[in-house]
Amino acid sequence: MIRFYFHPTPNPAKVALFLEESGLPYQAIPVDTRKGEQHLPAFLAINPNGKVPAIVDTDGPGGRETRVFDSSAILLYLGDKTGKFVGGAEDRGELLSWLFFISSGLGPFSGQAVFFQLMAEEKPAYVVNRYRREAERHYQVLEDHLAGRDYIVGKDYTIADMSAWGWIDRAPRVMHGAADPLGDYPNLKRWFQKIDARPAAARVRALDKSHAFKTEMDAQARRAMYPSEFPKAG
Repeated sequence: MIRFYFHPTPNPAKVALFLEESGLPYQAIPVDTRKGEQHLPAFLAINPNGKVPAIVDTDGPGGRETRVFDSSAILLYLGDKTGKFVGGAEDRGELLSWLFFISSGLGPFSGQAVFFQLMAEEKPAYVVNRYRREAERHYQVLEDHLAGRDYIVGKDYTIADMSAWGWIDRAPRVMHGAADPLGDYPNLKRWFQKIDARPAAARVRALDKSHAFKTEMDAQARRAMYPSEFPKAG
């Protein structure tokens, strides 16, 4: 059994998509980040970084309980555990390259673009422009790569597609103000619609709505989600 700790945000969505596609039995455990539940000792024992997603595999290697945190690490772990959605041996280099491109580039810059355009109390024009333009650059890398391709790696659907789907799903927020957020990226748009049409993607969206997460961005939520904005307690 996989215990899956989640919040309805891009990185947990990737893992949820794998779980739904693979058929692995799992228990979804909500972690309400706007209430600060990611900072509770019980969760920090699973992910010391205080972020979702995280999993606990009750039947890990050697039958031992295994924790895994960070969405890319989880996707690789589950892919290797099941032998599903990881491509062939000849695809491993490409698979790792695109996973790290998403985890070190597309994801963080998209997240910062959303934060500074929509969430930050101060929105310096230089900072907003930097993150938005870098997000656009990452979109263009995928756009060019997907020309003539159905999937990101090889000829089959892999965890690279799942990982990118979690973030490209947020294009309306990343490309804030654009009438068609993927209009400048037709290959990326075609690819996204293909992944998003999978029945498992609909089940992920249903999972995200299965718990009444806090939606207010009040003082408690801001302190819980952006603790670096506040001085450390003396």
